[in-house]
Amino acid sequence: MKYKHVVQYYETDKMGITHHSNYIRWMEEARINFLSNIGWDYSKLETLGIVSPVIKVDCDYKRTTTFADQIDIYVKVVEFKGVKLKIYYEMKNHEGEIVCEGTTSHAFLSRDGKPLRLKQSFPEFYNCLMEIVSGK
Repeated sequence: MKYKHVVQYYETDKMGITHHSNYIRWMEEARINFLSNIGWDYSKLETLGIVSPVIKVDCDYKRTTTFADQIDIYVKVVEFKGVKLKIYYEMKNHEGEIVCEGTTSHAFLSRDGKPLRLKQSFPEFYNCLMEIVSGK
């Protein structure tokens, strides 16, 4: 699934290139968009009492970006075993060059911080993610 982001002026540093921390924010934007597109936006998850903290982030910077660059961010679920979700992000500039690759890993918790077993507690969400990871 693709998400588009346009680099904002405030996201650049004194050298005129995008500050490295912004790529992680873009991953979050793309993930929120992805979940919304599959019918499980954050507001729905929160209403159901599902909290999904980031437990790991990895970013591999390939090329710089600058103000007004249009970045296509491709989101792919690469691992889901019912308790932990791992998402891969590939960010490309308008020329199709990869500017950044990354992953985020997420747990699923109840509001009180206890791990959730989605298969038992939220089977519709579980099945949706299982279908995506299996490519169906």
